[in-house]
Amino acid sequence: MGETIPLWPGEFREPGGRRIFVRRDDSGGAPSHGRIVYVHGLAGASTDWTDLMGALSPEFTGEAPDLPGFGKSPPPPDGDYSLDAHAAAVADLIREGEHPVHLVGNSMGGAAAVRVAADYPRLVRTLTLISPALPDLWPRLIPYQMSGALIPVVGPAVYARIQSRPAEVRVQGTLDATFYDPSAASAQRVLDALEAERERDLCDYAHTAVLESLRGLVAEYLRIGRRSLWRQAAGISSPTLLVYADNDKFVNPRLSRRAARTFPRNRLVLLPKSGHVPMMEHPERVARELRPFVRAASPAGPGGGTVS
Repeated sequence: MGETIPLWPGEFREPGGRRIFVRRDDSGGAPSHGRIVYVHGLAGASTDWTDLMGALSPEFTGEAPDLPGFGKSPPPPDGDYSLDAHAAAVADLIREGEHPVHLVGNSMGGAAAVRVAADYPRLVRTLTLISPALPDLWPRLIPYQMSGALIPVVGPAVYARIQSRPAEVRVQGTLDATFYDPSAASAQRVLDALEAERERDLCDYAHTAVLESLRGLVAEYLRIGRRSLWRQAAGISSPTLLVYADNDKFVNPRLSRRAARTFPRNRLVLLPKSGHVPMMEHPERVARELRPFVRAASPAGPGGGTVS
């Protein structure tokens, strides 16, 4: 993958009254293809996008928020961690700058991105979903185990015990679960993850953010009707790039077939030898798929977006 780049700098913003931390590509280029907004998954953070943003820089301006309660962002004032709330936070951030944007989401962030594209279609020029957490009647073992943390009394206690393990053990466990080849993570990225994990240990809301967001995601898996995610996906007009991984332990790659049948305007990519977070494990490979897709749907030049 070459030399490891530093984490992108960030700042606190308050879109829609929520205080969130947003990292931004500061390479200083003059991007001609519009703005890309990246949305991380459950227990993730804006740093998940560091290397993909780097691979696409400076041609594309990238912004990656820490969703409320994750990364450096404080919890939401109303304590709402539902998927609707996460989607609203992303939509408010998009409205602050040039739009429509190229929206990219991974895992839970992919589910939130679907809701943004469905509820706020004028904000989204293209949609890219990387291992999106869309409802599956036969989810994989790890999601089942995670859902066990929602069992009253017992579940949170077990989750707290797991989180009490040394940060080094937790980081390695995350790599083992989300990468096809955990050794692909550079030493610097492992150190970055350790530092973030220790910083999160100091936040008294960290467990709540994960558990309540998981609860919100499970609720979406059980939702029926016009606002179910698959129903919304079928009505999305934005061109959609679907990126699935053949060794994903969270999202069954067979679900890619349903996604390809459901999203009206899509291109499907199935990555070999990749886990749940290919933008971290294989950023250059993902960039090779994303770059021409975004170029093809972009305005002719700088300023082609709209601001309202």
